[in-house]
Amino acid sequence: MISVVIPLLNEEQLILNLLEELWEALKQTGAEFEVICVDDGSTDSTLQKLLQFRNQHNGLKILSLSRNFGLQSAITAGIDYAKGNYIVIMDGDFQDPPELIPVLYDKIKATDADIVSAVRESRHEKFSKKIYINIFHRVFDKITEGDQIAQTGNFCIMNSKAHQAILQFSERNRYLPGIRNFIGFKHEFILYDRPDRLKGEAKMKLLKLFSLAADAIYSFSKWPIKICLYLGLLGVIIFFLAIIYTFGSKFFNLAPIGWSSMFLAISFFGSVQLTFLGLIGEYVYRIFKEVQNRPLYFIQTLYE
Repeated sequence: MISVVIPLLNEEQLILNLLEELWEALKQTGAEFEVICVDDGSTDSTLQKLLQFRNQHNGLKILSLSRNFGLQSAITAGIDYAKGNYIVIMDGDFQDPPELIPVLYDKIKATDADIVSAVRESRHEKFSKKIYINIFHRVFDKITEGDQIAQTGNFCIMNSKAHQAILQFSERNRYLPGIRNFIGFKHEFILYDRPDRLKGEAKMKLLKLFSLAADAIYSFSKWPIKICLYLGLLGVIIFFLAIIYTFGSKFFNLAPIGWSSMFLAISFFGSVQLTFLGLIGEYVYRIFKEVQNRPLYFIQTLYE
């Protein structure tokens, strides 16, 4: 059986079209299937439209969360309740084409892979968004340990072995594409052109994208701390050069009247220290969230 997990937030304009195409695509696989739609605290008629579709189609499971917990938590909720031998994760904005699910299914069966990810060969989105995302993928690939598949999002299919491995993760700040690469196993991919949204507005605004990127980098890279070390060493070098310059200026009477290297030193080291404190604060905050060990989500209503 194939389980399809779809997180949704205020997608009333396209959810029925998405489900209709998804149903047709899943029928092409020839396998049994279930679709798990996670309503992540929608304030429009998304839930009502899901219930309307459910009345006419078997196999739709709806998880209505008690509030908006965020994309990663919504996906986690769907993964927790998925029962299939193969798990498909896709976004609910119609930018992950449903017709690719049979392709993913055939690929994982033919290659005996544990995970098959859909890699975005091109993106038909706003130019500014493409710039931010390309920069993130380049940086994330360079500073993280292990092999990262660039230009991959949530869209993938995995078998029960990979599914069970992901279920073992208990961290609060999640980046599922990173977790998917971290667990290893045999990983294949397909290429596709990612279309722009047909209707509605993107839910991942710029601030949320930056927040997700920060979670990914802090969770899977030691480079933020290493940058602090390197900047600290650079500061020490600059400090000693400043000492040499100051004594040389005094000795040759080159120092202008009123000039004070102390002001420059205080400004430089003060800014470096504040940067370090902010960075350490980010790690402390994430440690605090992990120690709290709060649930990632609460289900208000489960429609099975």
